[in-house]
Amino acid sequence: MNASGAGILQVSIRTLDAAEAEARIAELADILLEAVALGASVNFLAGFSRDGARAFWRNQLPGIASGERRLFVADNGERLVATALLMFAQQPNQPHRAEVGKMLVLASQRRQGLGRRLLEAVEQAASEAGRTLLMLDTETGSAGDRLYRSCGWTEYGRVPGHALRPEGRLAETTFFYKHLV
Repeated sequence: MNASGAGILQVSIRTLDAAEAEARIAELADILLEAVALGASVNFLAGFSRDGARAFWRNQLPGIASGERRLFVADNGERLVATALLMFAQQPNQPHRAEVGKMLVLASQRRQGLGRRLLEAVEQAASEAGRTLLMLDTETGSAGDRLYRSCGWTEYGRVPGHALRPEGRLAETTFFYKHLV
């Protein structure tokens, strides 16, 4: 217990299978909705709806079920508070590669190391699956940009005006890779 007598919740990093992801679709949607509402450039625009967020996560379920994707979450025992997707490349000439996406942490849970812990779990799972190269992209100058740099990811390029931010303004995107050993 902390000084106020309230219990301190332990946050675990783990994967969800397709059935649990479906059962917790509302929590996953809440995390994505908050990220977009707070201006994260994660593929969606202002006005993004709860139905749209649920549809996004439902569209991930077949890949999770087949093993083409793995969904990592931070779970505080009461609710999901962060997500990350590991997407294994399916091209025959890329059995060594995977991508990271939807690294999202609820605002109330930021600055506690959850993003770093999620990223470490994703990297370990990719390595255990025989993947030696990870790739991702993020808005230049974002919290994600700073996180990836601090975790040893290498920038390999920037594209000005690559994607629209939620409010419709064009933003620069930075592309990163990381070799796993």
